[in-house]
Amino acid sequence: MRLIDALFNKSAQSIKDSVPSDMAEVAFLGRSNVGKSSLLNSLTNKKKLALSSQTPGKTKLINFFDITYQNKEKENFFCRFVDLPGFGYAKVSKSLKYDWQEKLTDFLFKRYSIRVFIHLIDSRHRSLDIDKEVAIFINKFKKPDQIVVNCWTKIDKLKKMELVKLKQQHPDGIFVSNLNKQGVDDLNNLITKFLFKERIYQ
Repeated sequence: MRLIDALFNKSAQSIKDSVPSDMAEVAFLGRSNVGKSSLLNSLTNKKKLALSSQTPGKTKLINFFDITYQNKEKENFFCRFVDLPGFGYAKVSKSLKYDWQEKLTDFLFKRYSIRVFIHLIDSRHRSLDIDKEVAIFINKFKKPDQIVVNCWTKIDKLKKMELVKLKQQHPDGIFVSNLNKQGVDDLNNLITKFLFKERIYQ
């Protein structure tokens, strides 16, 4: 199954001004500067769909993208990607930081259309407290019809044996490089098999 189209839909500040929950959604979250925007661009094969920045924490809004996949029989399958603000905002006031994270928490708890959480983790920094906290946080409210996928980014920065060890330690993970698009097909395949398995295997 191929991703054939991706369109920006809307940016929202909170769940209150978000788009309707009218289709299955894939939420991408992780700490600032983990490579989230670059991964979205790689997944959709659109260089500027999600704007990346060298300034951590610049993306403060919830961004929605309408996605179309297509199988070999030219049948279309639809979902939505949700680009969430990065955890660990930089250079912002404490009051703004609290406000953003409060709105983000509310969104994650109440957005029932989210079926897949993609937790992005920098493969070079695998033991950061913030990533451990995010993992615990998601699993506290994850519902039976939702899954969490650990996606390890920037694997092109690792030595060969470091990558081998990482894969051994996390056999259920997805390992990606936006530089050479390694692992991008693996992530797309995981998404489609989970979201559309009833239609794929009927």
